[in-house]
Amino acid sequence: MIEEASKGEVVLIDLFDSGCLIDLNTEKTINHVWSIIDKRYSTNVPFTYFMCYQDPACKNNILPDTTAKCFNILKNGYKIVRDANMAAILYTIKQEIDVLNLNTILVILPQQRKIQMDIYLYNLFTAVYTFTLECFTIHNENNTIIPLCGTQRVDNELAEEDSAELARKDIQTYLESLSGLKGKLVILKSRLIPEDIFLHGFTTRCGGISYIPTLSALNLFSSSRRRDPKAVVAENLRRLGKVAGFDPQTYVLVKVDHAEIVWIMGKSEPARYDGIVTNQKGVTIAAPGADCIPIIFCDPIKKACGAAHSGWKGTLLGAAMATVNAMTSEYGSDVKDILVVLGPSVGPCCFTLTQEEARAFHDIDPLCVRKFESPNPYVDIRRATRILLERGGIVPQNIQDDTIVDQSQNITLCTSCHPDNFFSNVRDGSNFGTQICFISIR
Repeated sequence: MIEEASKGEVVLIDLFDSGCLIDLNTEKTINHVWSIIDKRYSTNVPFTYFMCYQDPACKNNILPDTTAKCFNILKNGYKIVRDANMAAILYTIKQEIDVLNLNTILVILPQQRKIQMDIYLYNLFTAVYTFTLECFTIHNENNTIIPLCGTQRVDNELAEEDSAELARKDIQTYLESLSGLKGKLVILKSRLIPEDIFLHGFTTRCGGISYIPTLSALNLFSSSRRRDPKAVVAENLRRLGKVAGFDPQTYVLVKVDHAEIVWIMGKSEPARYDGIVTNQKGVTIAAPGADCIPIIFCDPIKKACGAAHSGWKGTLLGAAMATVNAMTSEYGSDVKDILVVLGPSVGPCCFTLTQEEARAFHDIDPLCVRKFESPNPYVDIRRATRILLERGGIVPQNIQDDTIVDQSQNITLCTSCHPDNFFSNVRDGSNFGTQICFISIR
């Protein structure tokens, strides 16, 4: 267990190549490592992980005596983590330090492995973590840098980009091998959308590999402020694409701004936007939601579609109708032909605003606000969205939300009320996961 004396920092020692080098070189490695540790910490060394290569055919690898003699100064504890894949080692360590909410990490490693390590850290961690890399170089008796060797090693003549590519492949191979969490991957669909023309769906939180409780399991967005890294989200997306039937390489997610700007695909892309529309086949457009409403739009006549993200600010600014207007102006869609489906989002049972903020929803329709006289009234952003869409010309029966008669077909469920199925910022706080809506033209 990592003790309080570690002050939130951990040390990772990269001995991944030591298992295949002769004892003399292993001793040199260890001597370099302990000189760095002594200079930085003296005797108060934080909890330390030794990262070692483990040949799958060999179960009895041990660290050399030189290392064992140094263990007595690691009073805050240590652990040896072995695997044939560095991604597996780092991901195992990440899970342990995430449980303890640690984020300051010193990595001691051979200079020859820095390029690869940078790739591993970039893909398996986020900006939440602070890394310091202390590198050393080992020379042989001829004063030549010792090349890395073995199954996972990089030849000294290998180009830097090849070294980085090996790291990326290691990461992908390992993440693809992990079992999905929270059961089978589930995609919610609307009967309103014609399946012969459009591929669409709304995701739940089931079936991905994200392990942090508030992000588990099919988190589909990586943020610099959260602990779920890009590589994990990419693997979640790959699994979603495989089940849903779309290519992740053609996937485009809106760049949320909590406003009403819409990108017409094929034209200049704005820096930030909350809606996308397209009439291009084979392109999967998507919008996120974790309490905010993920909305999909389609016109079966003109064969055009859209996806939008609408939080309470975007609702008031008209994000939904801005998406409709983009379809009518760009593709000649008749507003009466456009079908709209509101996905899982926070309901009026769980979402509150200040009275001043809620007043704008009350002005749209008093029924959009419950307990308006209280300091924090409950607000129904879905009802407000429907009202604004109907006022804009969308036919009422062409909108699917939680007012659907057959509740067994309701997919506009409250994200906060269903923790087993959906992510929620309101419920889970700032380190929340994200589900999406997606649509494409077949």
